[in-house]
Formats: sequence, C-alpha cells, structure tokens
Amino acid sequence: MALTETMAGAGRVAPPRRGLWRLAAITPASPYYWVRLLLQNPAVVVSLVFLLVILLMALLAPVIAPVDPTFVDPGDRLEPPSSTFWFGSDDLGRDVFSRVVYGARISLLVGITVMVGAMVLGSLIGLVAGYYPRADTLLMRIMDGLEAFPSILLALTIMATLGPAVENVIVALSVVYTPNIARLVRGTTLMNRQQTYVESARAIGMRDFAIMRRYIFANSLSPLIVQGTFVVAFAILTEASLSFLGAGVPPEIPTWGSIVSGGQPRLQQAWWISVFAGAFLFATVLATNLIGDGLRDALDPRSRKR
Repeated sequence: MALTETMAGAGRVAPPRRGLWRLAAITPASPYYWVRLLLQNPAVVVSLVFLLVILLMALLAPVIAPVDPTFVDPGDRLEPPSSTFWFGSDDLGRDVFSRVVYGARISLLVGITVMVGAMVLGSLIGLVAGYYPRADTLLMRIMDGLEAFPSILLALTIMATLGPAVENVIVALSVVYTPNIARLVRGTTLMNRQQTYVESARAIGMRDFAIMRRYIFANSLSPLIVQGTFVVAFAILTEASLSFLGAGVPPEIPTWGSIVSGGQPRLQQAWWISVFAGAFLFATVLATNLIGDGLRDALDPRSRKR
C-alpha cells in the first residue's frame, strides 16, 4: 500500500510556490537586491524622476529655452511671469526661464564632475594612507589641514588664486571635498587591511595594488557611493554660493547662484528673479540628499534592521 502511494506520488509535479519564489527573487544574495530596496522608497523614486527631468532640461536647453539666456532687451525689463515670459524677466530684460534652464547645465556639470574628481583623488589618498602606515601621517595631516578651513572659505581662496572659470570651480570644489572621501576610504581600508582574506592574499604573493583594488576598495564602494551623492548636493550648493558672491563662473554664464544674486536687490519689486532659480536649486539639492539617504538605507544592512 505504501509502495503504491509512493509510485503514484512520483508522477505528480508539485505546483510552484509563488510566494516563496517572490521572496527568493529579492533575497540579499540577489545582485539587484539593493536596487529593489531603493525603488521601494517613494521619496527616492520621486527624487529620481525629478533629477531625470532636470537632466533632460539641461541636455535639451537649446530646444526648451525660448530665447538666448544672454539676450538683453531693455524694453522688457522686470516683466512679471506671463505667457510671454514664463518666469518673468530680470532688470536687463533677459528671460528668467531661459536663464534657469541653462543654469541647470552648470549646476549638474559642477556637481557630477566634482563628485568624480573628489572620489578619484580621495580614494587614492585614502587607500595609500590606510594601507601604508608610513604614508598615513603625512597624507592625513594634509587632509586635516584642508578640513580646518570652512569649505566656502577654502573654495573662495582657491578661486581668488585661479580666477573665475567653470573649470576652476570644479578644481576648487574637488580639492574642498577630497578630504571627506579620503577619510572615509582610509577608515574602511584600516578595517579591511586586518581581515583574513587580505592576509591570505599577501601570503600567496599578490601585489599590494591588486589587493587594494580587488579586496579593499571593492569593500569600500557601498559607503563611497552614498558619500558621492552628498558630494553632488554640497558641490551644487557651494557653486551657487560662489556664484552668489561673484567668485564663481564668469558673470555672462547663467547659473542658479548668479540668478539669485542678481535678483536679491530687487526681491520686493521683482520676486520672480530669485524665487524660481532658488526653488530649482532647493529642489535639486533636496532630491539628491533624499537619494543619498535611500542609498544608505539600501546598502547598509544595519540601517534596514532599525
């Protein structure tokens, strides 16, 4: 009897357990597990959509902007928002909407390139300082010296030396935010350098560069990605501050900071000059910070348990 039931059951195929399959698809072993966790956060999804719109606006600025952002028409000065001037016009008759659209180009360019520059330079310094104790003291004391200056003051000092230009703003802000990345990578390097797998790699004769690239830097990517998003936000905000103070890019290039600065003396008479550019600046920095918070929660298992 038992043998008959066993043979009959062998011909059946168990139905798939859809609930278990779905759980298995989002287990931590999945390479896209953190991406799925990230997309489950509504604030991150909204922020990603907004930044995508800003990116498309910057790329398609010549198509979206109705007029040249530097075109001056004194007859249309200080026009309020209307169907002709969506965001109004400034005291020189320039279209504020066109200037805001083109200003997105500078903000995103500065933010992304500063992040890349600071991450590359800071990662190299942090890896060398954390892996070689003899180099640690010299390199990190230099980083401490840079961090002793307020970020905006250090950026102003570098800009005063190099002169106003977009590439100089990128260089200045890359130097400003390199110490933060270097200190982060150094901390993870000090922790990973003592692990068993690193000692095993040394025992089989693997070179230091290969160990740092394959075992140490790879384990530093998660916090580095999170820190990179905050560097983008801080770089955009600092560039706007430099432009507001007149020490950023040349005055003829429209940026959100320079637009806010130009409208500040006429804030009561023509509020639209500063408000629209300031709103885009605020929303972009906020969206970038929310993405950074979401990445931290998705990549850090300890934050998910809280």
